[in-house]
Amino acid sequence: MELHQVRYFLALCETLNFTRAAESCHVSQPSLTRAIKALEDELGGPLFHRERNNSHLTDLGRIMRPYLEEVWGSMDMAKGKAMDFTKLKDAPLTVGLMCTIGPTKLVSFFSQFHERHPGIDLYLKDGKAEELHDLLAKGDLDVAIYGLPHGFDERFHIQPLFQENFVIAVAPDHPFAKKDAVRFTDLNGERYLVRWNCEVGDQFIAALKEKGAEPLRPYRSERDDWIQAMIAAGLGFGFFPECAVTLPGLVKKPLIEPSIARTVNLVTVRGRPHSPAVGAFVREAMRAKLD
Repeated sequence: MELHQVRYFLALCETLNFTRAAESCHVSQPSLTRAIKALEDELGGPLFHRERNNSHLTDLGRIMRPYLEEVWGSMDMAKGKAMDFTKLKDAPLTVGLMCTIGPTKLVSFFSQFHERHPGIDLYLKDGKAEELHDLLAKGDLDVAIYGLPHGFDERFHIQPLFQENFVIAVAPDHPFAKKDAVRFTDLNGERYLVRWNCEVGDQFIAALKEKGAEPLRPYRSERDDWIQAMIAAGLGFGFFPECAVTLPGLVKKPLIEPSIARTVNLVTVRGRPHSPAVGAFVREAMRAKLD
């Protein structure tokens, strides 16, 4: 069954006249007649009684009409959905967002993106860098924002968004709060509250060992908000990306000798066909001033 046959059939149901039906479909009458005959052959019987001035539906035609109307209606809906998708109306977009990125760095960008593309249905999937990496490769994410300390392989297309220094966060009454900066050697013997999801945590520990510093590690958590609450309670220091320190009252101090920084990237899979929504997101991210 061809869609044009369905369209001709429905037009003929409305007009009950082959000439007028052909005109409404912008085809010749012989073409319409042949299409109806082919549809009848496929369905196993006549759909119309052909009389000179009184063409009308057969019993089979009356039975088939609601089903073919449903077929045509579904096709119209499919076309409408496709049009909405290409015009970024009700277009889904799943963005992976590294859980260690503080909201202050990106919230303005997401607000502007929504204003410019209100029809995109944006879903933010929070996760660790390695988790996002795997989800993006499998196709469960459209695009992701994250960084990896050891870089990316050639499967991925990387566009740097911003660089961010790591800092030491402490309570206002902590001795570090009075320093201009914190050195690795200053951390020896101090209580280090460990963020379990820190993607450069191993790099931080290696730098501590190189400097001969060995902090105490009395508390670990996957939740940054708990780590920050414990810091505010005076239970130790934290090692954070600068913009990830969000609890009011915490004091951030530069970490030096050496300093540690990360690059946060917009990541897609190289060569994978992308939707218009992905294209819009990438363009807006590249246009935004995030550094």
